[in-house]
Amino acid sequence: MENEFYRHYKDRVVPALRERHKYKNVHQIPRVEKVVVNTSVGSQADLKQAMEEAKAEIALITGQLPAETRAKKSIANFKLRKDQIIGAKVTLRGERMYEFLERLIKMALPRIRDFRGVPARSFDGHGNYTLGVPDQTIFPEIEMDKIKRNIGFDVTIVTSAQTDEEAKSLLSELGMPFADRAKKAAAAAAASGGPAEGAASIS
Repeated sequence: MENEFYRHYKDRVVPALRERHKYKNVHQIPRVEKVVVNTSVGSQADLKQAMEEAKAEIALITGQLPAETRAKKSIANFKLRKDQIIGAKVTLRGERMYEFLERLIKMALPRIRDFRGVPARSFDGHGNYTLGVPDQTIFPEIEMDKIKRNIGFDVTIVTSAQTDEEAKSLLSELGMPFADRAKKAAAAAAASGGPAEGAASIS
């Protein structure tokens, strides 16, 4: 069965992007190609245990077993040796990618305390967006009473967009709550004398 979030992309997002950016060819319309979730536990004293916990919780959050990542070079100041295991990552594509994005946007981000939107400047200049998540507890799959340590991680959304502007349009249409949109909504509501809507926030 087709993923609901992907259906939303095809039925709502594609026409909206085509209208906004005047694309002449359907292949020009940006899409999400993959999502990479990665964490580093290299600074933990009990590295082996921290690594097992990180892998288990990323697997729980993403629905996919993570691969271990290794240090590319030795750094004496950080007591880091080349090829030492320092983290874990998962690369999501297809249905699992859309399922994860839907849970991230609709369920996890709104659970952040005093949430007022995600940073709008975290694009890399090539249409890709990276979001830092402070800890795993924002995902409902994580049972609070079983957490032994906070594990922060990065979520990188890789798109086919040619520019950051197009990528932001894509993610906005998918529902990503950018902070600048929340501020505009709040300002518009204040100007009209109504309540601020969507002024939600990542700190």
